[in-house]
Order: sequence, then structure tokens, then C-alpha cells
Amino acid sequence: MNTTQDTTYYAHGTPAERWERAQLFFDAKDYAAAARVLVGLVEEVPEQTGPRLLLARSYYHSAQLRRAEGELRTIVERDPVEHYARLMLGRTLQRQNRHEEAESHLRIASALAGDFEERRPGP
Repeated sequence: MNTTQDTTYYAHGTPAERWERAQLFFDAKDYAAAARVLVGLVEEVPEQTGPRLLLARSYYHSAQLRRAEGELRTIVERDPVEHYARLMLGRTLQRQNRHEEAESHLRIASALAGDFEERRPGP
């Protein structure tokens, strides 16, 4: 497929059809194809978290970690309490050996999920 045909294929259909196609690619573990579909969708509906989060997950699973990080940071900037995006951002940073930076996002994700450490009463 040449570039024009390639772009046309991944951009073909309504947003709902492309969302469904992206999910099918993702479920089939074809993360790069899912990302190609989702890039256009995210450009069209940048305010929607679902497509951007799936795009970040597609990037993560296809080892495009800087791109995953960028999408996840956008989500967290818009919605600081989006716990799954925080968790994914922490894991993405860990995979880039940025453990110290990852730790704060992982702690926040844990707190948002309600995973608080048990506190023992003092002596």
C-alpha cells in the first residue's frame, strides 16, 4: 500500500466506525495499526479521553514510549484525577528508566484508586 492508500484506509469511515476498527486492531494486538487509526480520531475529537487513552496504550504496547508519554500527559493535564492515565504514565516512565519521576504518578494513581497503605496506630 502506498502512503495515500494507507492513510485513506485508516481514516475511512465515521468516527464510530474508526473507533470500532481501532479497538479491533488493539484486541488483535496490532497496536501500530490501532495507533494509525486513532491518531486521526484524536485529532478530530481531542477533548475525548477514550480515544486518546487507547492511543496511549497502543503506543505503550508498540514501544513508542515517548508518544505514549505525550498522550498520557495531555490526559493528566486535562483531568488530574484520571487514575488509569496516571498509572499508565507511571509505567511508561518506568519503562524509560525514569523511576523517580514515575514514582509520584504511581503514588497518585494508587491514592486515586483508593489503595491506601494501612496505618498502624502509634505506640
